[in-house]
Amino acid sequence: MIIAVLHPSVTRSRKSLVLVISSMLVNPGFAGAQSDPGPRGGGAAAGGQIGGLTSAQVQAFLDGQARFNEVENVSNGLGPRFNSNQCASCHSFPAEGGTSPASNPQTQFANSRNALPSFIQPNGPVREARFIHNPDGSPDGGVHALFVVTGRSDGPSGCNINQEDFSNAGNLSLRIPTPVFGLGLIEAIPDAYLINNMTNTSGPRANLGIAGRFNRGGNDGTITRFGWKAQNKSLDIFSGEAYNVEMGITNLLFPNERGVDSMNDQTNCNPFAAPNDTDNLGSAGTAEFDDVSMFAAFMRFLAPPAPGPSSNSVVNGSNVFTNIGCALCHTVALQTGPNQVAALSNQTINAYSDFALHHMGSNLADQISQGVAQGDEFRSAPLWGLGQRLFLLHDGRTSDLVQAILAHSSSGSEANQVIDNYNSLNHHDKQDLLNFLRSL
Repeated sequence: MIIAVLHPSVTRSRKSLVLVISSMLVNPGFAGAQSDPGPRGGGAAAGGQIGGLTSAQVQAFLDGQARFNEVENVSNGLGPRFNSNQCASCHSFPAEGGTSPASNPQTQFANSRNALPSFIQPNGPVREARFIHNPDGSPDGGVHALFVVTGRSDGPSGCNINQEDFSNAGNLSLRIPTPVFGLGLIEAIPDAYLINNMTNTSGPRANLGIAGRFNRGGNDGTITRFGWKAQNKSLDIFSGEAYNVEMGITNLLFPNERGVDSMNDQTNCNPFAAPNDTDNLGSAGTAEFDDVSMFAAFMRFLAPPAPGPSSNSVVNGSNVFTNIGCALCHTVALQTGPNQVAALSNQTINAYSDFALHHMGSNLADQISQGVAQGDEFRSAPLWGLGQRLFLLHDGRTSDLVQAILAHSSSGSEANQVIDNYNSLNHHDKQDLLNFLRSL
């Protein structure tokens, strides 16, 4: 919004004032005129399988894709608490495997026993909610599912479980879905390659006040890399946790029901024995893999998003991205290692992330700890596909790239100097940077 305040002595005509304001809106070189060009139009530049798969791997991709799109109900394990009933409902834009769509599918779950929390709006984004503290003041940090199976037409007889209370906004930490495009390539980056990338950039990072460290797994100590805080090690764990946490469906990796308050709830709200999702061994010589394994196969073989068309502005914006220090966290290119899947082996990928944790300061802090990640630490979000993303930052608080960039600067943020560099750019370079980001 532009506000023009004219002193009474100013005699500029209304017509000339309109021309000046119009120039500010359309001329990217005019002071204050740079703006987010918004998500790219046209078809989705993502959603297909990665090239070079074998016929068996293609079949696994298609099987996983079908299950990713399946709508779950109580008869096959949904609930007793859940956030949605389909993987694709949260990961659908701009194609299957993406992130939150413009129209929020979670609104369909409102009924006589399920009110829509205030942070769930028809125009998105899809969200999950974590509680920062337990009632006794101790840390919580876990996902609290938004809806319950009571009030549904297929709700179990005798189940009377109640929806949780999400009215205490000060105790909520919200997150939106992360895109799952190209995750097989990310999984295939050896730890040593990630560590080497951090080592090679240690000098320039230190000069800009950027540190960074990796989240790591439990007993094996290897680098974890999936999720907003890099809290999950592998695509199988990522899938198994989401199936249980987001849909309430127990599985071989997460076999215990969550969100039941008593033995009565355990008996009446879970009509099928756990785990709901398991391998079907069938008769001798036949077997069908569980859903979690096939979700992981779909994501593992899902191609990364393709960038949009280049231009002189985009090329300059790419150079600006590197020159002001963005690429020190959002690493432009990384390499996969040797892999059993030839299509994932020794590939150069442009995910625009170092997959390390960085302190992002008080403005973005969510007060949730996961692994070694503290309350203000987040994994550098991969930027590939940003050109067609609708909602930005971990909680979807904005759809404006400028606001997302500026939110990186606050007390304690490792990005402060980089944002100072951004603020010092001339208006042409700022606009070129925004155009570049929307080309990804």
